[in-house]
Amino acid sequence: MTTTTPQAVLAPARAKSAADSAPARRKQGLQHGGWFVAPFLVLFALFVIWPLLRGIYLSFTDANISGDGAGFIGLDNYREALHDQLMWDALGHSAYFTLLVVPCITVLAFLLAMLAHHIERAQWLWRLCFFIPFLLPSTVAGNLWQWLFNPGSGMVNHVFGLDTPWLTDKSYAMLAVVLTTLWWTVGFSFLLYLAALQGIPAHLYEAAKLDGANAWHRMVHITLPLLRNITGLVIALQILASLQVFDQAVVMQDFGPGPEGATRTFVQYTLEEGFTSYRVGYASAISIIFFVIIAAVALARMWLLRNREEGGR
Repeated sequence: MTTTTPQAVLAPARAKSAADSAPARRKQGLQHGGWFVAPFLVLFALFVIWPLLRGIYLSFTDANISGDGAGFIGLDNYREALHDQLMWDALGHSAYFTLLVVPCITVLAFLLAMLAHHIERAQWLWRLCFFIPFLLPSTVAGNLWQWLFNPGSGMVNHVFGLDTPWLTDKSYAMLAVVLTTLWWTVGFSFLLYLAALQGIPAHLYEAAKLDGANAWHRMVHITLPLLRNITGLVIALQILASLQVFDQAVVMQDFGPGPEGATRTFVQYTLEEGFTSYRVGYASAISIIFFVIIAAVALARMWLLRNREEGGR
């Protein structure tokens, strides 16, 4: 004869009660959490979703800057964009800028982070010097380097004994923007690398030293592999930011396109079409094209990262 204890009798009831209350708790948590994210969702819809949808609609019209008399013209704006040489030139300038900036800023940020991480005296001063340019507004950085690159009184030509027309020759104009961007924005990537370096366990280097590994071997076999994810993040962020270059380029050229349009980027060309030529519909169409390009780059980066993670398992 088996004896049934009160606990055995109550156990199924307790389990059922817990199961019944779990969805209720999740629903209640969702309701409470929704109030916290509601302000963000409202702002996101107001300043991101709505402008995007509005831009898509305008790209199919011949709207001007006044917004009056916008007629539906279908894909005419997109057909025109495919044959617009100025648009392709501007896209090429943005791509050229990106190809120069991304590898340089990645390597430079890593080297500066290594230096700041291993230096023993006045570490805070070195870190401050490397990061503080990033805090400057784009107009300040652009005006500063515009003065430094001045052919007559600029410090760059004077210190290095050059006579280079940095801002007035199409062969050097974009290079001047690249150098300005490296000085101005390297601090952000430097900070990411420095934080990642501080997270590497010290015992890994100690064990490598005991095995006879020199500094180069420790960096190649320990530091770089452990920084692979942060390097991918830096490259992705820099690609997306560099493709949208605008501020420093227009400031250094006094809000012009540069010599023979050498520094006219895609963003600048879009603004020129919308606010100088007053062709809001066409500007919306090329901005949508640019959005698709950037989205494709971001999705390609995510796909490569996922495949690499799956391949490493």
